[in-house]
Amino acid sequence: MSGAQASGAGRSRLARLLLGGGAAALVSAPLAWGVTDLLERDDDFCNACHLAPGRPLHQDVRRDYDAAPPASLAAVHGGATLDRAGAPPRDFRCIDCHGGTGFAGRARVKVLAARDALVYLTGHFDEPEGMAWPLLDADCRKCHARFDEGGLEAWQSPRFHQLAVHNADLGVDCVECHLVHEAGVDPSRHFLLADHVRGQCARCHAEFEAPADG
Repeated sequence: MSGAQASGAGRSRLARLLLGGGAAALVSAPLAWGVTDLLERDDDFCNACHLAPGRPLHQDVRRDYDAAPPASLAAVHGGATLDRAGAPPRDFRCIDCHGGTGFAGRARVKVLAARDALVYLTGHFDEPEGMAWPLLDADCRKCHARFDEGGLEAWQSPRFHQLAVHNADLGVDCVECHLVHEAGVDPSRHFLLADHVRGQCARCHAEFEAPADG
């Protein structure tokens, strides 16, 4: 076989491998997507991984999530029934908040989950200190379409979401004020901590900035 023939055969073999790999990806990606969708319907799946020494993943978060009476905003959701138009009511699940919104959001979550699974299998995974892709207002608006609280009498001071400017392009996401997994936050105050919220307000309102030391 001449060099040209060998080169052509090599290119042909590479093309077949690429085509085979592409076909396998086209088949396996939707299958993996569907399988993980089924698994994510069970909150226990989110705690199925174990960290040394035998500690379940998200152990503290899950404990507070299942607490009764609710110990956090997440726990309020955990004890709620999700009732959307056109769908039968069902229990609220972790993935309802953490699943992403729209195809792009769902795909991003799937990729991050695949990365985390790979890191876990190599033995280098630990309890996360934050989210690689945070919850956005779009994730909250899947259920909370409106935040304003109706009209005001002339003598009343407006509440935060009764000001239209606070409901569009605010630059502060819902979960940056309404603490979700932190336990012990007063539910009667909508899971807001005054000192924490003031820091968010200071992004637009200089009067809320903490005074300089000294």
